[in-house]
Amino acid sequence: MTESLNAGASRPEPLMLRETREIPQVLRQQRENNSAVTQALAARLRERMPAYAVTIARGSSDHAGRVIKYALEIGLGLPVGSVGPSVQTVYGRELNLDGALVIAISQSGASPDVVETVQAARRSGAVTVALVNVEDSELAQAAEWVLPLHCGPERAVAATKSYLASLHALLPLLAELTDDAGLRASLDRLPQVCEQTLELEGQARELAERYRFAENLIVLSRGLHFGVGLEAALKMKETSGLHAEAYSAAEFSHGPKRLIAEGVPLLGLTSQDAAAGATAEAYRALQADGADLRTLGPATGSDLTVPASGHPFTDPIPTALAFYLFAAHLSLERGNDPDQPPLLNKVTRTR
Repeated sequence: MTESLNAGASRPEPLMLRETREIPQVLRQQRENNSAVTQALAARLRERMPAYAVTIARGSSDHAGRVIKYALEIGLGLPVGSVGPSVQTVYGRELNLDGALVIAISQSGASPDVVETVQAARRSGAVTVALVNVEDSELAQAAEWVLPLHCGPERAVAATKSYLASLHALLPLLAELTDDAGLRASLDRLPQVCEQTLELEGQARELAERYRFAENLIVLSRGLHFGVGLEAALKMKETSGLHAEAYSAAEFSHGPKRLIAEGVPLLGLTSQDAAAGATAEAYRALQADGADLRTLGPATGSDLTVPASGHPFTDPIPTALAFYLFAAHLSLERGNDPDQPPLLNKVTRTR
Protein backbone atom coordinates (compact mmCIF):
# COMPACT_ATOMS: atom_id res chain seq x y z
CA MET A 1 0.00 0.00 0.00
CA THR A 2 2.82 2.40 0.90
CA GLU A 3 4.48 1.92 -2.48
CA SER A 4 1.30 2.63 -4.41
CA LEU A 5 0.51 5.76 -2.39
CA ASN A 6 4.05 7.09 -2.73
CA ALA A 7 4.02 6.38 -6.45
CA GLY A 8 0.80 8.33 -6.83
CA ALA A 9 2.15 11.18 -4.68
CA SER A 10 5.24 11.58 -6.92
CA ARG A 11 3.11 12.46 -9.95
CA PRO A 12 1.46 15.80 -10.66
CA GLU A 13 -2.11 15.76 -9.49
CA PRO A 14 -4.34 14.80 -12.43
CA LEU A 15 -6.67 17.31 -14.01
CA MET A 16 -9.51 14.88 -13.39
CA LEU A 17 -9.18 15.42 -9.64
CA ARG A 18 -8.61 19.15 -9.90
CA GLU A 19 -11.65 19.65 -12.11
CA THR A 20 -13.80 17.42 -9.92
CA ARG A 21 -13.02 19.67 -6.97
CA GLU A 22 -14.42 22.68 -8.83
CA ILE A 23 -17.95 21.33 -8.84
CA PRO A 24 -19.28 23.11 -5.71
CA GLN A 25 -18.49 26.49 -7.27
CA VAL A 26 -19.79 25.35 -10.67
CA LEU A 27 -23.16 24.52 -9.10
CA ARG A 28 -23.35 27.88 -7.35
CA GLN A 29 -22.54 29.79 -10.53
CA GLN A 30 -24.87 27.74 -12.68
CA ARG A 31 -27.90 28.20 -10.46
CA GLU A 32 -27.32 31.94 -10.07
CA ASN A 33 -26.53 32.62 -13.73
CA ASN A 34 -29.37 30.46 -15.09
CA SER A 35 -32.05 31.81 -12.75
CA ALA A 36 -33.69 34.15 -15.27
CA VAL A 37 -33.81 31.67 -18.16
CA THR A 38 -35.01 28.93 -15.80
CA GLN A 39 -37.96 31.04 -14.68
CA ALA A 40 -38.78 32.05 -18.26
CA LEU A 41 -38.69 28.43 -19.44
CA ALA A 42 -40.85 27.36 -16.51
CA ALA A 43 -43.42 30.01 -17.48
CA ARG A 44 -43.37 28.76 -21.09
CA LEU A 45 -43.94 25.16 -20.02
CA ARG A 46 -46.75 26.11 -17.65
CA GLU A 47 -48.63 27.61 -20.59
CA ARG A 48 -48.71 24.23 -22.29
CA MET A 49 -46.91 21.29 -20.76
CA PRO A 50 -45.58 18.92 -23.45
CA ALA A 51 -47.14 15.47 -23.51
CA TYR A 52 -43.73 13.80 -23.39
CA ALA A 53 -40.01 14.51 -23.46
CA VAL A 54 -36.99 13.05 -25.22
CA THR A 55 -33.28 13.39 -24.60
CA ILE A 56 -30.59 13.57 -27.28
CA ALA A 57 -27.02 12.87 -26.19
CA ARG A 58 -24.07 10.52 -26.37
CA GLY A 59 -21.54 9.15 -23.87
CA SER A 60 -21.48 10.77 -20.44
CA SER A 61 -24.16 13.23 -21.54
CA ASP A 62 -26.48 10.34 -22.38
CA HIS A 63 -25.90 8.94 -18.89
CA ALA A 64 -26.89 12.33 -17.48
CA GLY A 65 -30.01 12.07 -19.62
CA ARG A 66 -30.89 8.80 -17.90
CA VAL A 67 -30.88 10.53 -14.49
CA ILE A 68 -32.90 13.42 -15.92
CA LYS A 69 -35.40 10.91 -17.32
CA TYR A 70 -36.16 9.52 -13.87
CA ALA A 71 -36.39 12.99 -12.32
CA LEU A 72 -38.87 14.24 -14.93
CA GLU A 73 -40.95 11.07 -14.83
CA ILE A 74 -41.11 11.00 -11.03
CA GLY A 75 -41.46 14.76 -10.57
CA LEU A 76 -43.85 15.61 -13.41
CA GLY A 77 -45.29 12.29 -14.56
CA LEU A 78 -43.81 13.15 -17.96
CA PRO A 79 -42.76 10.13 -20.05
CA VAL A 80 -39.17 10.50 -21.27
CA GLY A 81 -37.45 8.58 -24.04
CA SER A 82 -34.04 8.69 -25.67
CA VAL A 83 -33.72 9.58 -29.36
CA GLY A 84 -30.98 7.98 -31.45
CA PRO A 85 -29.35 10.84 -33.38
CA SER A 86 -28.31 8.48 -36.17
CA VAL A 87 -31.97 7.96 -37.11
CA GLN A 88 -31.73 11.28 -38.92
CA THR A 89 -28.07 11.57 -39.88
CA VAL A 90 -27.44 7.94 -40.92
CA TYR A 91 -30.88 6.56 -41.78
CA GLY A 92 -32.27 9.79 -43.19
CA ARG A 93 -35.52 9.78 -41.21
CA GLU A 94 -36.57 13.08 -39.64
CA LEU A 95 -38.64 12.41 -36.53
CA ASN A 96 -41.92 14.19 -35.89
CA LEU A 97 -41.46 15.62 -32.41
CA ASP A 98 -44.26 18.17 -32.52
CA GLY A 99 -45.50 18.74 -28.96
CA ALA A 100 -42.43 17.21 -27.31
CA LEU A 101 -39.95 18.68 -24.86
CA VAL A 102 -36.58 17.93 -26.48
CA ILE A 103 -33.52 18.08 -24.20
CA ALA A 104 -30.11 17.93 -25.85
CA ILE A 105 -27.08 17.48 -23.63
CA SER A 106 -23.50 18.13 -24.75
CA GLN A 107 -20.36 19.60 -23.23
CA SER A 108 -19.00 20.88 -26.53
CA GLY A 109 -22.21 21.32 -28.50
CA ALA A 110 -20.21 20.32 -31.57
CA SER A 111 -21.45 16.87 -32.57
CA PRO A 112 -23.29 17.16 -35.92
CA ASP A 113 -25.76 14.37 -35.21
CA VAL A 114 -27.03 16.00 -32.01
CA VAL A 115 -27.14 19.45 -33.62
CA GLU A 116 -29.02 18.29 -36.72
CA THR A 117 -31.56 16.31 -34.69
CA VAL A 118 -32.31 19.38 -32.55
CA GLN A 119 -32.67 21.54 -35.65
CA ALA A 120 -35.19 19.07 -37.08
CA ALA A 121 -37.06 18.84 -33.75
CA ARG A 122 -37.38 22.61 -33.61
CA ARG A 123 -38.70 22.71 -37.19
CA SER A 124 -41.33 20.13 -36.27
CA GLY A 125 -42.66 22.26 -33.40
CA ALA A 126 -40.89 20.81 -30.36
CA VAL A 127 -39.77 22.88 -27.38
CA THR A 128 -36.00 22.47 -27.68
CA VAL A 129 -33.63 22.93 -24.73
CA ALA A 130 -29.84 22.62 -24.86
CA LEU A 131 -27.69 21.86 -21.82
CA VAL A 132 -24.30 22.88 -23.16
CA ASN A 133 -21.02 24.23 -21.82
CA VAL A 134 -19.86 26.07 -24.97
CA GLU A 135 -22.41 28.85 -25.21
CA ASP A 136 -21.61 29.91 -28.78
CA SER A 137 -21.66 26.33 -30.09
CA GLU A 138 -23.78 25.09 -32.98
CA LEU A 139 -26.03 23.26 -30.54
CA ALA A 140 -26.68 26.40 -28.50
CA GLN A 141 -27.64 28.20 -31.72
CA ALA A 142 -29.88 25.34 -32.82
CA ALA A 143 -32.02 25.16 -29.67
CA GLU A 144 -34.78 27.59 -28.71
CA TRP A 145 -33.75 27.55 -25.05
CA VAL A 146 -30.22 27.23 -23.65
CA LEU A 147 -29.28 26.33 -20.07
CA PRO A 148 -25.49 26.82 -20.00
CA LEU A 149 -23.55 24.43 -17.79
CA HIS A 150 -21.13 27.17 -16.67
CA CYS A 151 -18.31 24.68 -16.11
CA GLY A 152 -15.53 26.81 -17.53
CA PRO A 153 -12.85 24.96 -19.49
CA GLU A 154 -12.86 21.19 -18.99
CA ARG A 155 -9.46 19.92 -20.14
CA ALA A 156 -9.39 16.33 -18.87
CA VAL A 157 -10.57 13.87 -21.54
CA ALA A 158 -12.82 12.14 -19.00
CA ALA A 159 -15.78 14.45 -18.40
CA THR A 160 -16.50 15.19 -14.74
CA LYS A 161 -17.64 18.79 -14.27
CA SER A 162 -19.86 18.73 -17.33
CA TYR A 163 -21.59 15.50 -16.28
CA LEU A 164 -22.31 16.75 -12.77
CA ALA A 165 -23.41 20.16 -14.08
CA SER A 166 -25.76 18.41 -16.52
CA LEU A 167 -27.39 16.51 -13.64
CA HIS A 168 -27.94 19.82 -11.87
CA ALA A 169 -29.04 22.08 -14.73
CA LEU A 170 -32.70 21.05 -14.95
CA LEU A 171 -33.33 20.62 -11.23
CA PRO A 172 -34.09 24.33 -10.55
CA LEU A 173 -36.58 24.14 -13.45
CA LEU A 174 -38.17 21.06 -11.92
CA ALA A 175 -38.38 22.83 -8.55
CA GLU A 176 -40.21 25.73 -10.26
CA LEU A 177 -42.65 23.48 -12.10
CA THR A 178 -43.47 21.36 -9.06
CA ASP A 179 -43.21 24.14 -6.46
CA ASP A 180 -41.19 21.68 -4.37
CA ALA A 181 -39.85 23.51 -1.32
CA GLY A 182 -37.82 20.45 -0.30
CA LEU A 183 -36.04 20.38 -3.64
CA ARG A 184 -35.30 24.11 -3.44
CA ALA A 185 -33.82 23.66 0.04
CA SER A 186 -31.74 20.73 -1.16
CA LEU A 187 -30.43 22.77 -4.10
CA ASP A 188 -29.52 25.56 -1.66
CA ARG A 189 -27.29 23.27 0.37
CA LEU A 190 -26.02 21.08 -2.48
CA PRO A 191 -22.73 22.95 -3.01
CA GLN A 192 -21.93 22.51 0.69
CA VAL A 193 -22.85 18.82 0.51
CA CYS A 194 -20.46 18.46 -2.42
CA GLU A 195 -17.72 20.17 -0.39
CA GLN A 196 -18.32 17.61 2.36
CA THR A 197 -18.15 14.84 -0.23
CA LEU A 198 -14.75 16.04 -1.42
CA GLU A 199 -13.47 15.48 2.12
CA LEU A 200 -14.00 11.73 1.53
CA GLU A 201 -11.13 11.55 -0.96
CA GLY A 202 -8.97 9.49 1.40
CA GLN A 203 -11.75 6.92 1.84
CA ALA A 204 -12.35 6.86 -1.91
CA ARG A 205 -8.65 6.14 -2.46
CA GLU A 206 -8.73 3.29 0.08
CA LEU A 207 -11.73 1.73 -1.68
CA ALA A 208 -9.97 2.11 -5.03
CA GLU A 209 -6.94 0.20 -3.77
CA ARG A 210 -9.12 -2.85 -3.39
CA TYR A 211 -9.68 -2.99 -7.16
CA ARG A 212 -6.10 -2.32 -8.19
CA PHE A 213 -5.67 -5.72 -9.83
CA ALA A 214 -9.27 -6.34 -10.93
CA GLU A 215 -9.77 -7.45 -14.53
CA ASN A 216 -13.54 -6.99 -14.58
CA LEU A 217 -16.05 -5.08 -12.48
CA ILE A 218 -19.83 -4.81 -12.45
CA VAL A 219 -21.60 -1.67 -11.24
CA LEU A 220 -25.11 -2.08 -9.83
CA SER A 221 -27.63 0.69 -9.21
CA ARG A 222 -31.29 1.47 -9.63
CA GLY A 223 -33.72 4.27 -10.46
CA LEU A 224 -32.36 7.79 -10.13
CA HIS A 225 -28.86 6.38 -9.62
CA PHE A 226 -28.90 4.12 -12.68
CA GLY A 227 -27.46 6.84 -14.93
CA VAL A 228 -24.67 7.28 -12.39
CA GLY A 229 -23.99 3.54 -12.58
CA LEU A 230 -23.72 3.75 -16.37
CA GLU A 231 -21.37 6.69 -16.04
CA ALA A 232 -19.27 4.83 -13.45
CA ALA A 233 -18.73 1.87 -15.78
CA LEU A 234 -17.77 4.19 -18.64
CA LYS A 235 -15.30 6.14 -16.52
CA MET A 236 -13.50 2.99 -15.39
CA LYS A 237 -13.17 1.88 -19.01
CA GLU A 238 -11.86 5.32 -20.02
CA THR A 239 -9.45 6.03 -17.19
CA SER A 240 -8.31 2.56 -16.08
CA GLY A 241 -8.81 0.32 -19.10
CA LEU A 242 -10.88 -1.84 -16.77
CA HIS A 243 -13.68 -3.87 -18.32
CA ALA A 244 -16.65 -2.58 -16.34
CA GLU A 245 -20.35 -3.00 -17.07
CA ALA A 246 -23.42 -1.46 -15.46
CA TYR A 247 -26.64 -3.29 -14.61
CA SER A 248 -29.84 -2.41 -12.84
CA ALA A 249 -29.92 -4.09 -9.43
CA ALA A 250 -33.42 -5.24 -10.40
CA GLU A 251 -32.18 -6.93 -13.59
CA PHE A 252 -28.85 -8.41 -12.54
CA SER A 253 -30.34 -11.64 -11.21
CA HIS A 254 -32.00 -12.40 -14.57
CA GLY A 255 -28.85 -13.96 -16.00
CA PRO A 256 -25.76 -11.81 -15.37
CA LYS A 257 -25.71 -13.03 -11.75
CA ARG A 258 -23.89 -16.10 -13.10
CA LEU A 259 -20.73 -13.97 -13.21
CA ILE A 260 -20.34 -13.84 -9.44
CA ALA A 261 -19.56 -17.56 -9.52
CA GLU A 262 -16.45 -16.59 -11.52
CA GLY A 263 -15.39 -14.13 -8.83
CA VAL A 264 -16.26 -10.94 -10.71
CA PRO A 265 -16.40 -8.15 -8.10
CA LEU A 266 -19.39 -5.83 -7.76
CA LEU A 267 -19.67 -2.15 -6.85
CA GLY A 268 -23.19 -1.27 -5.73
CA LEU A 269 -24.50 2.29 -5.63
CA THR A 270 -26.91 2.96 -2.77
CA SER A 271 -29.68 5.51 -2.30
CA GLN A 272 -32.10 6.92 0.24
CA ASP A 273 -35.07 7.17 -2.10
CA ALA A 274 -38.02 4.87 -2.76
CA ALA A 275 -35.71 2.32 -4.40
CA ALA A 276 -33.46 2.04 -1.34
CA GLY A 277 -35.18 -0.91 0.33
CA ALA A 278 -35.39 -3.09 -2.76
CA THR A 279 -31.81 -2.25 -3.72
CA ALA A 280 -30.49 -3.09 -0.26
CA GLU A 281 -32.39 -6.37 -0.28
CA ALA A 282 -30.89 -7.26 -3.68
CA TYR A 283 -27.38 -6.52 -2.38
CA ARG A 284 -27.92 -8.64 0.75
CA ALA A 285 -29.08 -11.55 -1.41
CA LEU A 286 -26.02 -11.26 -3.64
CA GLN A 287 -23.69 -11.21 -0.64
CA ALA A 288 -25.47 -14.27 0.76
CA ASP A 289 -24.67 -15.99 -2.54
CA GLY A 290 -20.99 -15.17 -2.12
CA ALA A 291 -20.71 -11.98 -4.16
CA ASP A 292 -17.67 -9.74 -3.60
CA LEU A 293 -19.75 -6.57 -3.23
CA ARG A 294 -18.78 -3.14 -1.92
CA THR A 295 -21.14 -0.16 -1.82
CA LEU A 296 -20.97 3.59 -2.39
CA GLY A 297 -23.74 6.12 -1.83
CA PRO A 298 -25.83 7.94 0.78
CA ALA A 299 -27.39 4.87 2.43
CA THR A 300 -26.19 4.36 6.00
CA GLY A 301 -23.67 1.54 6.21
CA SER A 302 -22.31 1.93 2.67
CA ASP A 303 -18.61 1.12 2.41
CA LEU A 304 -18.15 4.67 1.19
CA THR A 305 -21.03 6.63 2.73
CA VAL A 306 -21.73 9.84 0.85
CA PRO A 307 -23.43 12.81 2.56
CA ALA A 308 -27.15 12.86 1.82
CA SER A 309 -28.39 16.00 0.08
CA GLY A 310 -31.92 15.88 1.50
CA HIS A 311 -33.79 15.07 -1.72
CA PRO A 312 -33.83 12.07 -4.07
CA PHE A 313 -33.29 14.26 -7.16
CA THR A 314 -30.10 15.84 -5.84
CA ASP A 315 -28.56 12.74 -4.19
CA PRO A 316 -27.08 11.36 -7.45
CA ILE A 317 -24.78 14.39 -7.69
CA PRO A 318 -22.67 13.79 -4.53
CA THR A 319 -22.75 10.06 -5.28
CA ALA A 320 -21.27 10.68 -8.73
CA LEU A 321 -18.79 13.14 -7.26
CA ALA A 322 -17.55 10.54 -4.75
CA PHE A 323 -17.28 8.01 -7.54
CA TYR A 324 -15.09 10.36 -9.59
CA LEU A 325 -12.67 10.56 -6.66
CA PHE A 326 -12.67 6.76 -6.58
CA ALA A 327 -12.15 6.47 -10.35
CA ALA A 328 -9.25 8.92 -10.47
CA HIS A 329 -7.42 7.11 -7.68
CA LEU A 330 -8.20 3.72 -9.18
CA SER A 331 -6.53 4.86 -12.40
CA LEU A 332 -3.47 6.05 -10.50
CA GLU A 333 -3.28 2.84 -8.47
CA ARG A 334 -3.25 0.85 -11.71
CA GLY A 335 -0.38 2.92 -13.10
CA ASN A 336 -2.47 4.93 -15.56
CA ASP A 337 -2.82 8.62 -16.29
CA PRO A 338 -6.55 9.39 -16.02
CA ASP A 339 -6.06 12.56 -18.09
CA GLN A 340 -4.53 10.79 -21.09
CA PRO A 341 -6.54 7.64 -21.87
CA PRO A 342 -5.19 5.92 -24.99
CA LEU A 343 -7.09 6.38 -28.27
CA LEU A 344 -9.58 8.92 -26.84
CA ASN A 345 -10.13 12.61 -27.59
CA LYS A 346 -11.95 15.28 -25.61
CA VAL A 347 -14.49 16.04 -28.35
CA THR A 348 -15.99 13.31 -30.55
CA ARG A 349 -17.99 14.38 -33.60
CA THR A 350 -20.39 11.76 -34.89
CA ARG A 351 -23.04 11.62 -37.58
